[in-house]
Formats: sequence, structure tokens, C-alpha cells
Amino acid sequence: MSMSVSDDDSSMMDINTTPLIDVMLCLLILLIMTLPTVTDAVKLDMPRPNPDTQQEQRTAIEVEVDFDGTVLWDGAPVDDATLSSYFNAAASQANQPEIHLRPNRRVKYDYVAKVLAMAQRLGITRLGFVGQEQFMD
Repeated sequence: MSMSVSDDDSSMMDINTTPLIDVMLCLLILLIMTLPTVTDAVKLDMPRPNPDTQQEQRTAIEVEVDFDGTVLWDGAPVDDATLSSYFNAAASQANQPEIHLRPNRRVKYDYVAKVLAMAQRLGITRLGFVGQEQFMD
């Protein structure tokens, strides 16, 4: 039994891989179905909260940056030196207050970046942006 290979033979010499792929997919599905579900849970003994201890109330300070670059500390306009002294006083407290930074929608990023850099340089660790709903238009 020999096979002759010639140019005039128009029979196809390639292997049809479609049935092999079908068998592989069926085997993969059977493997997934027969795997046991993960039922192991990690048991942790977590400490119970003590109801006698009272939660510390952190104060929140509102810092607003107006559209023209004016910085407002709890509603009062402040200059850079006063803002720096307020940040120093807030950073030196043992229970550091939360600083809520509220930039105006039309303010240039340069003014906001200047306030953020000053806060970081002076040691403010609890700073967050508020009022983002104005940007959702």
C-alpha cells in the first residue's frame, strides 16, 4: 500500500481539526462540571467590638477653591500665609481633622494643585475631595 503524490491528484492532504476541537471542548466542559465546588471557608476569630469605647469624632474642615483662585477656609477667605498656618495647626494635632477640599467647577487646576502641594508639604494626611456632583453634567 503505497500512496502516490503527484500534482494531478486533487485530493486534499490536510487533517480536518474540527472534530478534534469539538472533542477537546466537550472534555473541558466535562472537567469543569465534575470539579468539586469550593466549600472550604477560612475560620477567623475576629475581636468583638467593645461598646464601652466611644468613637472619636473627627472634625471636618471645608476648604474651598473659588473660580478665581480664592481659597476659603470654613467659608472665610484666607491668603497663602494664613492657609499655611492653618495647615500647620491641623497637621500638628494628635487627632488630625479631615480636610474636605471643594474646588469650583471653573477653577484652573493650578490653584487646586497649589493647595494640594501645600497640604502635602505641611503634613496633612486626611484630605479628600467633596462636591464632585457638580462635574457630572
